[in-house]
Order: sequence, then C-alpha cells, then structure tokens
Amino acid sequence: MTDPSRRRLADSRLYLCTDGRRERGDLVEFLDAALSGGVDVVQLREKGLEAREELALLEVFRAVCDRHGALLSVNDRADVAYAARAAGFGPDVLHLGQDDLPVSIARAMLGEEIVIGRSTHSFDEASAASAEPGVDYYCCGPTWPTPTKPGRPAPGLPLLAHASGLPAERPWFAIGGIDLGNFDEVLAQGATRVVVVRAITEAEDPKAAAQELSRRLGV
Repeated sequence: MTDPSRRRLADSRLYLCTDGRRERGDLVEFLDAALSGGVDVVQLREKGLEAREELALLEVFRAVCDRHGALLSVNDRADVAYAARAAGFGPDVLHLGQDDLPVSIARAMLGEEIVIGRSTHSFDEASAASAEPGVDYYCCGPTWPTPTKPGRPAPGLPLLAHASGLPAERPWFAIGGIDLGNFDEVLAQGATRVVVVRAITEAEDPKAAAQELSRRLGV
C-alpha cells in the first residue's frame, strides 16, 4: 500500500457503520464524538436512501472525516461514490458485498485511487477476498447475528480464526454483533481490526465507547 488512503487503511483498527441519524438529528455531533474517540473509518450505511439523500449525507460525513483525518466509506453503491466524487466530496473507500458490482467494474468506474473492500461470510469467500485482484481489505462475519443483516446466518468465531490464518498482507476486519461484552472473544481469534455499529451508535457516550474499543485494540 503506497498511496495515502491505503496507508491510512493499513493503520486503521476501528471501523464504524452508521445511518444518517435523521430521527435523532445529531449527526455532526455524533460523528465528531465517535471520530475524536478513535474511529478510523466511517461508513454511511442506510438502506432505502434515494441517491440524492445519500449524497447530501455524504457531504456532511466528508466534512467531519476531513476534520478528524478519518477515511470515508460508501456502502455498495459505486454510482453514488462516482457522483460524490464529481460533486467534490468523494469517498476514500467503496465497500462491496458479494452481490454488488464486480470489483473490476468498480475499478473501471472509480480508478485506482479508491480503496475497495469486500464482505465475506464463509471460509471460501474470505480466502478468495484475501487474494482477489483489486481488493484492498475484507470483512469477515457476521460473528454474531445482527439486526443490520436480518436473516443472515452468522458463521461466527471460526471464520475469524480462519481469516487470521490467511496471508497477512491484506487487512481484514471482524464484523457482526461485536461490542465491549464480547470483544475479548473476537481478539482471541486473532482479529486486530473490527467493524462496529451498535457498540457506538447506541452508546450513551459515543466518544467514550470508541475510546474503550480503541484501547482494547491496542491503539
């Protein structure tokens, strides 16, 4: 990894996925707190948004990420990432699921600078992502069942142990139902990077939650 975004990704340990918090109306305050607490990467993940709505939120995310030196990630939508770039607040990262656009097409749209991540849910998918051309990092999970992915079976801790035995050149993150209560189980499988949602989004003090997660990761 040689360019700035990839160098920052290599150093990243704590990855947050959050919606736009429109019901609470505290998006900027929340993001400032979480990122000042140690979040390295933040992804806007809110299903059902129209492209214009997602772009409006991404502009806010971009400004906060720039204040804190954090990476901004777009979930699934290469077209939205492309549009955000054209509007001047493009993301650093595009995260693709198994059913999203092929990595080669996303690369053709967005070029070599953008960091591309992969979701994996099985030993075979994790092994493939660890070597797939054009992929910069991958996520393994869900470790536990999670309401953000209703109905998806959780491959659990064995998937993390499998990933920790794969070649170490490509960063990977544990994901799915991870919080401070089960964090040590995740670390025991060899994970050194995690993606969280509710552990920070539902915390009374998002900054303190991020700080404790970062501390447990040894940051």
